[in-house]
Amino acid sequence: MTDRSSADRKETRRPTPWHTLSPRDTEERLQTGVGGLSQAEARWRLEQHGPNRLAPPKRRGPMRRLLMQFHNVLLYVMLGAALVTALLEHWIDTGVLLMAVVINAIIGFIQEGKAESALDTIRAMLSTRAVVVRDGQHREIDAAELVPG
Repeated sequence: MTDRSSADRKETRRPTPWHTLSPRDTEERLQTGVGGLSQAEARWRLEQHGPNRLAPPKRRGPMRRLLMQFHNVLLYVMLGAALVTALLEHWIDTGVLLMAVVINAIIGFIQEGKAESALDTIRAMLSTRAVVVRDGQHREIDAAELVPG
């Protein structure tokens, strides 16, 4: 059995989690200090790392949202029951079941639309400002302009 070389050990070593580092080690790794970053350094890091924002969530179009309302086990059972009642020529039962399926899909579609609107409203209300130290001074900036360090 052979010993692994130190190069092999470095490759498999996991990075140290940030929360376990001392303040001095954190400053060294981020190449910063208690005086914060200079404006020029912050601009350069913003260009290197990009803005501090999440990608907007993908939106489903209204037609896809409506069709997804039919992707539900309960609706499959109801459609199966409607098929059986249609084969038995119980037209009133078939109509009631199909009407229930359609009403359920419409209500789900409307509720999902309201939920998306509520989430958009909440996102708009969230504070997107942050306090940073730049050139030794505390400043309030847009959170999208936050950079490592």
